[in-house]
Amino acid sequence: QVQLVESGGGLVQAGESLGLSCAASGSIFSINTMAWYRQAPGKQRELVVTIASGGQTNYAESVKGRFTISRDNAKNTVYLQMSSLKPEDTAVYYCNAFLQTTRWGLSRSYWGQGTQVTVSS
Repeated sequence: QVQLVESGGGLVQAGESLGLSCAASGSIFSINTMAWYRQAPGKQRELVVTIASGGQTNYAESVKGRFTISRDNAKNTVYLQMSSLKPEDTAVYYCNAFLQTTRWGLSRSYWGQGTQVTVSS
């Protein structure tokens, strides 16, 4: 069984930092693009940042300069380091990854369960 498991969410004060992790487990042949999304109360889910297998990243304007995505392919893990957090960053954060489970199979999209990040003012 292939799954993504997130960790690291919690409650922090504005201006503080928080790191999220998302580890893929199961029968995985390769991991392609990975990403973080977030969904605030009453809002649509939005893309926060993506990271390609080669390391190319794309950030939403709202988090540029504050958030950093990275990946450890040996550990099948993607990270999101969040700094200078603002109350507006409060949301459920979801990791997403395109995983290939067999050599000849297709790369499919998988989602983590989401982790709550709350930033108090």
